Amino acid sequence: MAHPRSFAGQGKFSHFAVALFFSTGLAAHASQAKAAEGIFDEIRFGATTSIGDGDNHESGVFPSFTIFFDPLGADSATGIAEKILRPRIHAGASIATSSSGVNEVYGGFSWDADLTERLFVELGVGATVHDGDLNDDGTSGPKLGCRLLFREYAAAGYRFDDHWNLSATLEHASNADVCNGPNDGLTRAGLMLGYKF
Repeated sequence: MAHPRSFAGQGKFSHFAVALFFSTGLAAHASQAKAAEGIFDEIRFGATTSIGDGDNHESGVFPSFTIFFDPLGADSATGIAEKILRPRIHAGASIATSSSGVNEVYGGFSWDADLTERLFVELGVGATVHDGDLNDDGTSGPKLGCRLLFREYAAAGYRFDDHWNLSATLEHASNADVCNGPNDGLTRAGLMLGYKF
């Protein structure tokens, strides 16, 4: 008999995810004090939902947060070559709210470009670690083949002022067929509210 998955029943991963979520809350509170030192470049909070179909669909929503760092000076880069060679670094997590959802912790590189003074687009690539099903075990939800997946995202956003922005995101994670197993992948879309320090 198949047992439904739930966030509460994920053992060590759930403890890790709760600790990460709690520590991020503390980090967000502490970030205002640290902003003058330039540790964080931006922080975003929001939620996504699965846009996969059939067995690839995950029910529920996925509260998410992402922290951006700028150790390479992406904000001061001029010209396309410098922008490409000086990405921001991002790290974050996405928490499932249903038994068919997958929790993720991810990181990678991000590039953005201004379309106007207020409108921007952004691309990111990296990797994610998840707690989803690797092989078909008879339960619902995507089967992902291996624990570490490639992750990429695209976003289009609007800056309200020098600090606040809102972006629509589309993200995808999969094993690119490098694992011996299924590769259903995770595909989600959502909204993120950002604060740039």
